[in-house]
Amino acid sequence: MFCRAKVSGPNTYIQIVENHRDGKKVRQRVIATLGRLDHLQKTGALERLLHSACRFSEQLMVLAAQPGSGDGEDGAEVRHIGPALVFERLWRDSGCQRIVNALLAERRFQFDVERAVFASVLHRIMISGSDRAACTWMHDQVIDGAAGLELQHLYRAMAWLGEPLPESDQHDATHAPRCVKDLVEEALFARHRDLFTELDLVFFDTTSLYFTGQGGEAIGRHGRSKDRRPDCRQMVLGLVLTQDGRPVCSEMWPGNIADVTALEAVAQRLQHRFGIRSVCLVADRGMISKRTMAAIEARGWFYILGARPRATKEVREEVLMDGGAMTGITVARAHDPEPLTLEIKEVVLPRPGEDGEEPKERRRYVVCRNPAEARRDAASRAAMVADLEGKLKAGAKALIGNRGYRRYLETEGEGFRIDADKVREEEKYDGIWVLRTNTALPMREVALRYKELWLVEQAFRTAKSLLDTRPIFHKCDETIRGHVFCSFLALLMQKELFLRMANAGIEAEWAAILRDLDALTEAEIENGGRRFLVRSRAKGATVAVLRCVGARLPVTIRRIDGEPADEKENPAVA
Repeated sequence: MFCRAKVSGPNTYIQIVENHRDGKKVRQRVIATLGRLDHLQKTGALERLLHSACRFSEQLMVLAAQPGSGDGEDGAEVRHIGPALVFERLWRDSGCQRIVNALLAERRFQFDVERAVFASVLHRIMISGSDRAACTWMHDQVIDGAAGLELQHLYRAMAWLGEPLPESDQHDATHAPRCVKDLVEEALFARHRDLFTELDLVFFDTTSLYFTGQGGEAIGRHGRSKDRRPDCRQMVLGLVLTQDGRPVCSEMWPGNIADVTALEAVAQRLQHRFGIRSVCLVADRGMISKRTMAAIEARGWFYILGARPRATKEVREEVLMDGGAMTGITVARAHDPEPLTLEIKEVVLPRPGEDGEEPKERRRYVVCRNPAEARRDAASRAAMVADLEGKLKAGAKALIGNRGYRRYLETEGEGFRIDADKVREEEKYDGIWVLRTNTALPMREVALRYKELWLVEQAFRTAKSLLDTRPIFHKCDETIRGHVFCSFLALLMQKELFLRMANAGIEAEWAAILRDLDALTEAEIENGGRRFLVRSRAKGATVAVLRCVGARLPVTIRRIDGEPADEKENPAVA
Protein backbone atom coordinates (compact mmCIF):
# COMPACT_ATOMS: atom_id res chain seq x y z
CA MET A 1 0.00 0.00 0.00
CA PHE A 2 1.29 3.42 -0.97
CA CYS A 3 0.35 6.92 -2.08
CA ARG A 4 0.41 8.10 -5.69
CA ALA A 5 -0.29 11.29 -7.54
CA LYS A 6 -3.01 10.93 -10.25
CA VAL A 7 -3.11 13.65 -12.91
CA SER A 8 -6.54 14.37 -14.31
CA GLY A 9 -6.76 17.31 -16.64
CA PRO A 10 -5.26 20.41 -14.97
CA ASN A 11 -5.47 18.90 -11.47
CA THR A 12 -3.41 16.40 -9.47
CA TYR A 13 -5.10 14.09 -6.95
CA ILE A 14 -3.53 12.09 -4.11
CA GLN A 15 -4.71 8.51 -3.89
CA ILE A 16 -4.03 5.57 -1.59
CA VAL A 17 -3.60 2.45 -3.68
CA GLU A 18 -2.50 -1.12 -3.22
CA ASN A 19 -1.05 -3.76 -5.50
CA HIS A 20 -2.91 -7.04 -5.94
CA ARG A 21 -2.34 -10.02 -8.18
CA ASP A 22 -4.92 -10.77 -10.90
CA GLY A 23 -3.82 -14.08 -12.31
CA LYS A 24 -0.31 -13.54 -13.62
CA LYS A 25 -0.63 -9.77 -13.63
CA VAL A 26 -0.17 -7.23 -10.82
CA ARG A 27 -2.82 -4.54 -10.81
CA GLN A 28 -3.35 -1.42 -8.67
CA ARG A 29 -6.58 -0.90 -6.75
CA VAL A 30 -7.59 2.52 -5.43
CA ILE A 31 -8.41 2.38 -1.72
CA ALA A 32 -9.23 6.08 -1.31
CA THR A 33 -8.83 9.41 -3.03
CA LEU A 34 -7.69 12.02 -0.51
CA GLY A 35 -8.37 15.07 -2.66
CA ARG A 36 -6.65 17.59 -4.88
CA LEU A 37 -2.99 18.06 -4.04
CA ASP A 38 -3.12 21.88 -4.16
CA HIS A 39 -6.07 21.99 -1.74
CA LEU A 40 -4.44 19.48 0.64
CA GLN A 41 -1.23 21.50 0.71
CA LYS A 42 -3.00 24.84 1.14
CA THR A 43 -5.14 23.72 4.07
CA GLY A 44 -2.47 21.56 5.73
CA ALA A 45 -4.78 18.57 5.71
CA LEU A 46 -2.15 16.28 4.23
CA GLU A 47 0.36 17.23 6.91
CA ARG A 48 -2.17 16.57 9.67
CA LEU A 49 -3.14 13.24 8.17
CA LEU A 50 0.43 11.97 7.88
CA HIS A 51 1.33 13.26 11.33
CA SER A 52 -1.67 11.44 12.78
CA ALA A 53 -0.71 8.20 11.03
CA CYS A 54 2.80 8.39 12.46
CA ARG A 55 1.56 7.57 15.93
CA PHE A 56 1.05 3.99 14.81
CA SER A 57 4.75 3.65 13.86
CA GLU A 58 7.30 4.55 16.53
CA GLN A 59 10.20 5.12 14.14
CA LEU A 60 8.17 7.35 11.79
CA MET A 61 6.76 9.18 14.79
CA VAL A 62 10.28 9.95 15.98
CA LEU A 63 11.28 11.26 12.56
CA ALA A 64 8.14 13.37 12.33
CA ALA A 65 8.41 14.86 15.83
CA GLN A 66 10.89 17.62 15.01
CA PRO A 67 10.78 21.33 15.84
CA GLY A 68 8.15 23.06 13.77
CA SER A 69 6.20 19.89 12.98
CA GLY A 70 2.50 19.44 13.60
CA ASP A 71 0.98 22.13 15.77
CA GLY A 72 4.34 23.20 17.17
CA GLU A 73 3.90 21.53 20.54
CA ASP A 74 6.04 18.54 19.62
CA GLY A 75 9.79 19.17 19.29
CA ALA A 76 13.26 17.88 19.97
CA GLU A 77 15.51 19.01 22.81
CA VAL A 78 19.09 18.53 21.61
CA ARG A 79 22.00 17.98 24.02
CA HIS A 80 25.64 17.07 23.49
CA ILE A 81 26.73 13.57 24.56
CA GLY A 82 30.20 13.14 23.02
CA PRO A 83 32.38 14.94 25.61
CA ALA A 84 31.06 13.03 28.63
CA LEU A 85 31.09 9.68 26.79
CA VAL A 86 34.87 9.89 26.39
CA PHE A 87 36.09 11.83 29.40
CA GLU A 88 33.74 10.24 31.95
CA ARG A 89 35.47 6.93 31.17
CA LEU A 90 38.92 8.51 31.50
CA TRP A 91 37.85 10.27 34.72
CA ARG A 92 36.93 6.92 36.24
CA ASP A 93 39.83 4.88 34.85
CA SER A 94 42.44 7.42 35.96
CA GLY A 95 41.15 7.16 39.54
CA CYS A 96 40.04 10.79 39.77
CA GLN A 97 36.43 9.91 40.60
CA ARG A 98 37.33 7.43 43.33
CA ILE A 99 39.96 9.72 44.87
CA VAL A 100 37.68 12.76 44.99
CA ASN A 101 34.86 10.72 46.50
CA ALA A 102 37.22 9.21 49.10
CA LEU A 103 38.36 12.67 50.20
CA LEU A 104 34.71 13.71 50.49
CA ALA A 105 33.73 10.73 52.63
CA GLU A 106 33.92 12.68 55.91
CA ARG A 107 32.19 15.77 54.55
CA ARG A 108 28.47 16.42 54.44
CA PHE A 109 27.81 18.59 51.43
CA GLN A 110 24.21 18.90 50.27
CA PHE A 111 25.15 18.33 46.63
CA ASP A 112 27.41 16.00 44.63
CA VAL A 113 30.80 17.73 44.81
CA GLU A 114 32.52 15.10 42.65
CA ARG A 115 30.01 15.75 39.84
CA ALA A 116 30.58 19.50 40.14
CA VAL A 117 34.35 19.00 39.87
CA PHE A 118 33.99 16.71 36.86
CA ALA A 119 31.62 19.12 35.11
CA SER A 120 34.13 21.95 35.65
CA VAL A 121 37.00 19.81 34.32
CA LEU A 122 34.95 18.82 31.27
CA HIS A 123 34.19 22.47 30.61
CA ARG A 124 37.92 23.30 30.78
CA ILE A 125 38.59 20.55 28.24
CA MET A 126 35.95 21.59 25.73
CA ILE A 127 35.81 25.40 25.73
CA SER A 128 36.92 26.68 29.16
CA GLY A 129 36.22 30.07 30.67
CA SER A 130 34.67 31.18 33.94
CA ASP A 131 32.62 28.99 36.28
CA ARG A 132 29.56 31.04 35.41
CA ALA A 133 30.10 30.11 31.76
CA ALA A 134 30.58 26.47 32.81
CA CYS A 135 27.20 26.49 34.60
CA THR A 136 25.44 27.70 31.44
CA TRP A 137 27.40 25.34 29.18
CA MET A 138 26.69 22.15 31.11
CA HIS A 139 22.92 22.55 30.78
CA ASP A 140 23.32 21.58 27.12
CA GLN A 141 25.47 18.55 27.99
CA VAL A 142 24.52 15.04 29.02
CA ILE A 143 26.61 14.58 32.20
CA ASP A 144 25.54 11.80 34.50
CA GLY A 145 24.47 13.15 37.90
CA ALA A 146 24.97 16.82 37.03
CA ALA A 147 21.38 17.79 36.22
CA GLY A 148 20.71 19.55 39.54
CA LEU A 149 23.99 21.48 39.78
CA GLU A 150 23.84 25.25 40.14
CA LEU A 151 26.46 27.99 39.98
CA GLN A 152 26.79 28.10 43.77
CA HIS A 153 27.66 24.38 43.71
CA LEU A 154 30.53 24.98 41.28
CA TYR A 155 31.83 27.79 43.50
CA ARG A 156 31.69 25.60 46.59
CA ALA A 157 33.41 22.72 44.77
CA MET A 158 36.24 25.03 43.71
CA ALA A 159 36.57 26.30 47.30
CA TRP A 160 36.80 22.71 48.57
CA LEU A 161 39.64 21.86 46.16
CA GLY A 162 41.58 24.95 47.27
CA GLU A 163 40.77 24.61 50.96
CA PRO A 164 43.91 24.68 53.19
CA LEU A 165 44.61 21.52 55.15
CA PRO A 166 44.85 21.53 58.97
CA GLU A 167 47.97 23.01 60.54
CA SER A 168 49.29 19.53 61.33
CA ASP A 169 49.44 18.77 57.59
CA GLN A 170 51.33 21.91 56.55
CA HIS A 171 54.83 20.41 56.90
CA ASP A 172 55.70 20.90 53.22
CA ALA A 173 54.10 24.31 52.77
CA THR A 174 56.25 26.90 51.01
CA HIS A 175 54.88 30.03 49.38
CA ALA A 176 51.33 28.65 49.55
CA PRO A 177 49.58 26.37 52.06
CA ARG A 178 48.97 22.69 51.42
CA CYS A 179 45.42 22.23 50.17
CA VAL A 180 42.94 19.50 49.27
CA LYS A 181 44.17 19.63 45.70
CA ASP A 182 47.61 18.47 46.96
CA LEU A 183 45.98 15.37 48.41
CA VAL A 184 44.38 14.65 45.04
CA GLU A 185 47.75 14.91 43.28
CA GLU A 186 49.47 12.68 45.83
CA ALA A 187 46.71 10.05 45.64
CA LEU A 188 46.88 10.06 41.84
CA PHE A 189 50.65 9.62 42.02
CA ALA A 190 50.31 6.74 44.48
CA ARG A 191 47.68 5.05 42.30
CA HIS A 192 49.95 5.18 39.24
CA ARG A 193 53.24 4.65 41.05
CA ASP A 194 54.08 1.71 38.79
CA LEU A 195 54.14 4.16 35.88
CA PHE A 196 56.61 6.36 37.75
CA THR A 197 59.07 3.72 38.95
CA GLU A 198 61.67 5.26 36.66
CA LEU A 199 60.86 8.80 37.73
CA ASP A 200 64.40 10.12 37.85
CA LEU A 201 63.76 13.02 35.49
CA VAL A 202 61.07 15.69 35.83
CA PHE A 203 60.46 18.85 33.84
CA PHE A 204 59.48 22.06 35.54
CA ASP A 205 58.40 25.42 34.21
CA THR A 206 56.31 28.34 35.39
CA THR A 207 53.97 30.87 33.90
CA SER A 208 51.83 33.71 35.20
CA LEU A 209 48.05 34.05 35.09
CA TYR A 210 46.53 37.47 35.52
CA PHE A 211 43.22 38.14 37.21
CA THR A 212 40.11 40.02 36.25
CA GLY A 213 39.72 41.76 39.59
CA GLN A 214 41.73 41.68 42.80
CA GLY A 215 42.80 38.05 42.63
CA GLY A 216 42.00 36.81 46.12
CA GLU A 217 43.25 37.84 49.53
CA ALA A 218 46.91 36.82 49.14
CA ILE A 219 47.53 34.98 45.87
CA GLY A 220 46.99 37.97 43.59
CA ARG A 221 50.11 40.16 43.53
CA HIS A 222 51.85 42.41 41.06
CA GLY A 223 54.95 40.84 39.53
CA ARG A 224 56.78 40.22 36.27
CA SER A 225 53.91 39.33 33.93
CA LYS A 226 54.58 36.84 31.15
CA ASP A 227 51.22 37.88 29.70
CA ARG A 228 52.51 41.47 29.36
CA ARG A 229 49.83 42.72 31.72
CA PRO A 230 51.82 44.40 34.52
CA ASP A 231 48.72 46.44 35.35
CA CYS A 232 46.89 43.31 36.58
CA ARG A 233 47.41 41.28 39.71
CA GLN A 234 48.59 37.78 38.94
CA MET A 235 49.57 34.40 40.33
CA VAL A 236 52.50 32.11 39.47
CA LEU A 237 51.58 28.65 38.19
CA GLY A 238 54.24 25.93 38.17
CA LEU A 239 53.86 22.58 36.43
CA VAL A 240 55.87 19.38 36.94
CA LEU A 241 55.79 16.73 34.20
CA THR A 242 57.47 13.37 33.79
CA GLN A 243 59.73 12.55 30.87
CA ASP A 244 56.79 11.23 28.82
CA GLY A 245 54.66 14.29 29.55
CA ARG A 246 52.47 12.97 32.39
CA PRO A 247 51.44 15.78 34.77
CA VAL A 248 52.69 15.07 38.30
CA CYS A 249 51.63 18.16 40.21
CA SER A 250 50.90 21.85 39.97
CA GLU A 251 52.16 24.61 42.25
CA MET A 252 50.46 27.96 42.82
CA TRP A 253 52.07 30.99 44.43
CA PRO A 254 51.45 34.73 44.74
CA GLY A 255 52.32 36.67 41.63
CA ASN A 256 55.40 38.38 43.09
CA ILE A 257 57.35 35.11 43.57
CA ALA A 258 60.32 34.90 41.20
CA ASP A 259 60.92 31.79 39.09
CA VAL A 260 64.22 31.13 40.86
CA THR A 261 62.52 31.04 44.26
CA ALA A 262 59.75 28.85 42.83
CA LEU A 263 62.28 26.29 41.62
CA GLU A 264 63.79 26.04 45.09
CA ALA A 265 60.33 25.43 46.53
CA VAL A 266 59.60 22.66 44.02
CA ALA A 267 62.93 20.99 44.77
CA GLN A 268 62.08 21.08 48.46
CA ARG A 269 58.56 19.66 48.12
CA LEU A 270 58.85 16.91 45.49
CA GLN A 271 60.83 14.44 47.56
CA HIS A 272 58.62 14.91 50.61
CA ARG A 273 55.32 14.72 48.73
CA PHE A 274 56.06 11.79 46.44
CA GLY A 275 58.93 9.94 48.10
CA ILE A 276 61.18 10.33 45.06
CA ARG A 277 64.71 9.46 46.05
CA SER A 278 66.66 10.91 43.15
CA VAL A 279 65.32 13.43 40.67
CA CYS A 280 66.92 15.42 37.89
CA LEU A 281 65.20 18.75 37.33
CA VAL A 282 65.08 20.12 33.81
CA ALA A 283 64.11 23.78 33.79
CA ASP A 284 64.20 26.85 31.58
CA ARG A 285 67.17 29.18 31.35
CA GLY A 286 65.38 31.93 33.25
CA MET A 287 65.71 29.97 36.51
CA ILE A 288 69.47 29.69 36.76
CA SER A 289 71.28 31.62 39.50
CA LYS A 290 74.09 31.01 41.99
CA ARG A 291 71.59 30.87 44.81
CA THR A 292 69.47 28.30 42.98
CA MET A 293 72.46 26.14 42.17
CA ALA A 294 73.63 26.18 45.77
CA ALA A 295 70.18 25.36 47.15
CA ILE A 296 69.58 22.45 44.78
CA GLU A 297 73.06 20.99 45.10
CA ALA A 298 72.84 21.21 48.89
CA ARG A 299 69.83 18.88 48.72
CA GLY A 300 71.67 16.43 46.49
CA TRP A 301 69.51 17.08 43.44
CA PHE A 302 70.69 16.79 39.87
CA TYR A 303 69.72 19.39 37.31
CA ILE A 304 69.90 20.41 33.67
CA LEU A 305 69.28 24.13 33.49
CA GLY A 306 69.51 26.58 30.65
CA ALA A 307 72.12 29.32 30.93
CA ARG A 308 71.78 32.80 29.47
CA PRO A 309 74.56 33.23 26.91
CA ARG A 310 74.32 37.01 26.63
CA ALA A 311 73.64 37.79 30.29
CA THR A 312 76.15 35.46 31.98
CA LYS A 313 79.74 36.68 31.74
CA GLU A 314 81.31 33.23 32.19
CA VAL A 315 79.14 31.77 29.44
CA ARG A 316 79.66 34.70 27.11
CA GLU A 317 83.42 35.10 27.52
CA GLU A 318 84.63 31.59 28.32
CA VAL A 319 82.13 28.90 27.35
CA LEU A 320 81.21 30.30 23.94
CA MET A 321 84.82 31.25 23.20
CA ASP A 322 86.03 27.69 23.83
CA GLY A 323 87.87 26.43 20.76
CA GLY A 324 86.88 22.77 21.08
CA ALA A 325 85.33 21.02 18.09
CA MET A 326 81.59 20.35 18.03
CA THR A 327 80.15 16.88 17.44
CA GLY A 328 77.19 16.40 15.14
CA ILE A 329 74.22 14.23 16.21
CA THR A 330 71.01 13.28 14.39
CA VAL A 331 67.82 12.32 16.23
CA ALA A 332 64.57 11.00 14.76
CA ARG A 333 61.44 12.97 15.64
CA ALA A 334 58.08 11.33 16.31
CA HIS A 335 55.85 13.76 14.38
CA ASP A 336 58.27 15.04 11.76
CA PRO A 337 59.80 13.09 8.87
CA GLU A 338 62.88 15.30 9.03
CA PRO A 339 65.33 14.29 11.80
CA LEU A 340 66.68 16.80 14.31
CA THR A 341 70.31 17.73 13.63
CA LEU A 342 72.41 19.28 16.40
CA GLU A 343 76.03 20.16 17.02
CA ILE A 344 77.20 19.80 20.62
CA LYS A 345 80.33 20.12 22.74
CA GLU A 346 81.21 20.02 26.42
CA VAL A 347 83.01 22.78 28.32
CA VAL A 348 84.12 22.29 31.94
CA LEU A 349 85.20 25.28 34.05
CA PRO A 350 87.46 26.15 35.67
CA ARG A 351 90.09 24.40 33.64
CA PRO A 352 93.02 22.57 35.29
CA GLY A 353 95.76 24.88 36.61
CA GLU A 354 99.19 25.20 35.00
CA ASP A 355 100.48 22.44 37.28
CA GLY A 356 97.73 20.11 36.06
CA GLU A 357 95.89 20.17 39.38
CA GLU A 358 92.15 19.62 39.05
CA PRO A 359 89.95 22.26 40.77
CA LYS A 360 87.73 21.04 43.62
CA GLU A 361 84.49 22.52 42.24
CA ARG A 362 83.84 22.32 38.52
CA ARG A 363 81.00 23.70 36.45
CA ARG A 364 79.92 21.60 33.50
CA TYR A 365 78.38 23.22 30.43
CA VAL A 366 77.04 21.71 27.21
CA VAL A 367 76.95 24.02 24.20
CA CYS A 368 74.30 23.12 21.62
CA ARG A 369 73.82 24.54 18.13
CA ASN A 370 70.92 23.89 15.79
CA PRO A 371 72.12 24.61 12.22
CA ALA A 372 68.57 25.12 10.94
CA GLU A 373 67.82 27.64 13.68
CA ALA A 374 71.20 29.30 13.05
CA ARG A 375 70.23 29.89 9.42
CA ARG A 376 66.89 31.34 10.47
CA ASP A 377 68.56 33.62 13.04
CA ALA A 378 71.06 34.85 10.44
CA ALA A 379 68.32 35.55 7.89
CA SER A 380 66.23 37.37 10.50
CA ARG A 381 69.18 39.52 11.54
CA ALA A 382 70.06 40.35 7.92
CA ALA A 383 66.48 41.45 7.29
CA MET A 384 66.48 43.58 10.45
CA VAL A 385 69.75 45.28 9.52
CA ALA A 386 68.46 45.98 6.01
CA ASP A 387 65.29 47.46 7.47
CA LEU A 388 67.38 49.43 9.95
CA GLU A 389 69.33 51.06 7.14
CA GLY A 390 66.06 52.30 5.67
CA LYS A 391 64.91 53.59 9.05
CA LEU A 392 68.16 55.52 9.53
CA LYS A 393 67.48 57.40 6.32
CA ALA A 394 64.04 58.35 7.67
CA GLY A 395 65.52 59.83 10.83
CA ALA A 396 66.59 58.76 14.30
CA LYS A 397 63.18 59.30 15.94
CA ALA A 398 61.80 56.20 14.22
CA LEU A 399 64.27 54.03 16.17
CA ILE A 400 63.78 55.25 19.71
CA GLY A 401 61.05 52.79 20.71
CA ASN A 402 62.53 49.66 19.16
CA ARG A 403 64.82 47.66 21.47
CA GLY A 404 65.68 45.20 18.69
CA TYR A 405 67.08 48.00 16.55
CA ARG A 406 69.04 49.58 19.40
CA ARG A 407 71.05 46.37 19.77
CA TYR A 408 72.86 47.14 16.50
CA LEU A 409 73.26 50.92 16.87
CA GLU A 410 75.86 53.32 18.15
CA THR A 411 75.70 57.08 18.39
CA GLU A 412 77.28 59.25 15.73
CA GLY A 413 77.15 62.93 16.51
CA GLU A 414 73.48 63.74 17.02
CA GLY A 415 72.31 60.62 15.20
CA PHE A 416 72.95 56.88 14.95
CA ARG A 417 74.77 54.47 12.70
CA ILE A 418 74.93 50.68 12.44
CA ASP A 419 77.69 49.17 14.57
CA ALA A 420 79.29 46.45 12.43
CA ASP A 421 81.10 44.98 15.46
CA LYS A 422 77.79 44.44 17.28
CA VAL A 423 76.33 42.76 14.23
CA ARG A 424 79.30 40.37 14.08
CA GLU A 425 79.06 39.78 17.84
CA GLU A 426 75.47 38.59 17.46
CA GLU A 427 76.53 35.94 14.94
CA LYS A 428 78.04 33.74 17.65
CA TYR A 429 74.58 33.33 19.25
CA ASP A 430 72.89 32.02 16.08
CA GLY A 431 71.09 28.77 16.84
CA ILE A 432 72.91 28.48 20.19
CA TRP A 433 71.72 27.45 23.60
CA VAL A 434 73.92 26.62 26.57
CA LEU A 435 73.11 24.19 29.37
CA ARG A 436 74.58 23.81 32.80
CA THR A 437 74.35 20.45 34.55
CA ASN A 438 75.79 18.57 37.49
CA THR A 439 74.84 15.15 36.08
CA ALA A 440 77.20 12.53 34.69
CA LEU A 441 74.97 12.02 31.65
CA PRO A 442 76.73 12.03 28.26
CA MET A 443 76.48 15.44 26.62
CA ARG A 444 74.16 13.98 23.94
CA GLU A 445 71.65 12.96 26.63
CA VAL A 446 71.92 16.34 28.35
CA ALA A 447 71.08 18.13 25.10
CA LEU A 448 68.15 15.86 24.26
CA ARG A 449 66.70 15.98 27.77
CA TYR A 450 66.62 19.76 27.73
CA LYS A 451 65.10 19.71 24.26
CA GLU A 452 62.24 17.70 25.75
CA LEU A 453 61.35 20.69 27.91
CA TRP A 454 59.04 21.65 25.03
CA LEU A 455 56.57 19.17 26.60
CA VAL A 456 56.09 21.53 29.51
CA GLU A 457 55.99 24.59 27.29
CA GLN A 458 53.40 22.88 25.08
CA ALA A 459 51.41 21.99 28.20
CA PHE A 460 51.36 25.65 29.22
CA ARG A 461 50.28 26.70 25.75
CA THR A 462 47.48 24.16 26.07
CA ALA A 463 46.57 25.35 29.55
CA LYS A 464 46.39 28.98 28.40
CA SER A 465 44.61 28.39 25.08
CA LEU A 466 42.75 25.08 24.64
CA LEU A 467 42.40 24.81 28.42
CA ASP A 468 42.22 28.56 28.91
CA THR A 469 42.04 29.14 32.66
CA ARG A 470 41.02 32.77 32.25
CA PRO A 471 38.90 34.70 33.00
CA ILE A 472 39.22 34.22 36.76
CA PHE A 473 36.60 36.26 38.61
CA HIS A 474 36.95 34.58 42.01
CA LYS A 475 37.67 36.74 45.04
CA CYS A 476 38.94 34.08 47.45
CA ASP A 477 42.26 32.25 47.37
CA GLU A 478 40.51 28.90 47.88
CA THR A 479 38.23 29.22 44.87
CA ILE A 480 41.08 30.55 42.71
CA ARG A 481 43.25 27.54 43.54
CA GLY A 482 40.35 25.17 42.83
CA HIS A 483 39.53 26.90 39.56
CA VAL A 484 43.11 26.63 38.30
CA PHE A 485 43.49 23.06 39.56
CA CYS A 486 40.57 21.99 37.37
CA SER A 487 42.70 23.05 34.40
CA PHE A 488 45.47 20.78 35.71
CA LEU A 489 42.99 17.88 35.86
CA ALA A 490 41.80 18.73 32.35
CA LEU A 491 45.43 18.55 31.19
CA LEU A 492 45.70 15.17 32.89
CA MET A 493 42.60 13.92 31.02
CA GLN A 494 44.01 15.16 27.73
CA LYS A 495 47.28 13.31 28.34
CA GLU A 496 45.44 10.10 29.27
CA LEU A 497 43.52 10.30 26.00
CA PHE A 498 46.66 10.95 23.96
CA LEU A 499 48.42 7.97 25.54
CA ARG A 500 45.53 5.65 24.70
CA MET A 501 45.33 7.00 21.17
CA ALA A 502 49.06 6.43 20.71
CA ASN A 503 48.72 2.83 21.94
CA ALA A 504 45.85 2.29 19.50
CA GLY A 505 47.70 3.90 16.59
CA ILE A 506 45.14 6.72 16.26
CA GLU A 507 46.30 10.10 15.00
CA ALA A 508 44.03 13.14 15.20
CA GLU A 509 44.44 16.80 16.06
CA TRP A 510 43.16 17.93 19.44
CA ALA A 511 40.93 20.64 18.00
CA ALA A 512 39.39 18.13 15.57
CA ILE A 513 38.73 15.65 18.39
CA LEU A 514 36.89 18.28 20.43
CA ARG A 515 34.90 19.40 17.40
CA ASP A 516 33.84 15.84 16.51
CA LEU A 517 32.89 14.99 20.11
CA ASP A 518 30.87 18.18 20.47
CA ALA A 519 29.01 17.36 17.24
CA LEU A 520 27.72 14.08 18.73
CA THR A 521 24.27 14.97 20.04
CA GLU A 522 21.11 13.34 21.30
CA ALA A 523 17.61 14.70 20.71
CA GLU A 524 14.82 13.96 23.18
CA ILE A 525 11.48 13.69 21.41
CA GLU A 526 8.03 13.31 22.96
CA ASN A 527 5.00 12.41 20.90
CA GLY A 528 1.75 10.78 21.86
CA GLY A 529 2.88 10.25 25.44
CA ARG A 530 6.01 8.37 24.41
CA ARG A 531 9.57 9.67 24.74
CA PHE A 532 12.59 8.78 22.62
CA LEU A 533 16.27 9.68 22.33
CA VAL A 534 17.66 10.00 18.80
CA ARG A 535 21.44 10.10 18.39
CA SER A 536 23.18 12.00 15.61
CA ARG A 537 25.73 10.36 13.35
CA ALA A 538 29.27 10.10 14.72
CA LYS A 539 31.73 12.22 12.74
CA GLY A 540 35.46 12.13 12.12
CA ALA A 541 37.53 10.36 14.76
CA THR A 542 34.67 9.96 17.26
CA VAL A 543 34.20 6.21 16.89
CA ALA A 544 37.95 5.53 16.98
CA VAL A 545 38.39 7.69 20.09
CA LEU A 546 35.46 5.99 21.84
CA ARG A 547 36.91 2.59 21.02
CA CYS A 548 40.36 3.40 22.38
CA VAL A 549 38.91 4.52 25.74
CA GLY A 550 36.59 1.52 26.00
CA ALA A 551 33.30 3.41 25.51
CA ARG A 552 30.53 2.77 23.01
CA LEU A 553 27.93 4.73 21.11
CA PRO A 554 24.30 4.62 22.27
CA VAL A 555 21.83 3.09 19.81
CA THR A 556 20.51 5.46 17.17
CA ILE A 557 16.91 5.51 18.48
CA ARG A 558 15.89 4.33 21.92
CA ARG A 559 12.72 4.69 23.95
CA ILE A 560 13.12 6.12 27.47
CA ASP A 561 9.62 5.90 28.95
CA GLY A 562 9.84 2.29 30.07
CA GLU A 563 8.99 0.35 26.91
CA PRO A 564 11.98 -0.35 24.62
CA ALA A 565 11.68 0.51 20.97
CA ASP A 566 11.99 -2.25 18.39
CA GLU A 567 15.40 -1.09 17.23
CA LYS A 568 18.49 -3.11 16.47
CA GLU A 569 21.52 -2.37 18.63
CA ASN A 570 24.47 -0.64 17.07
CA PRO A 571 27.62 -2.72 16.65
CA ALA A 572 29.66 -2.53 19.85
CA VAL A 573 32.20 0.23 19.95
CA ALA A 574 34.44 -1.07 22.70
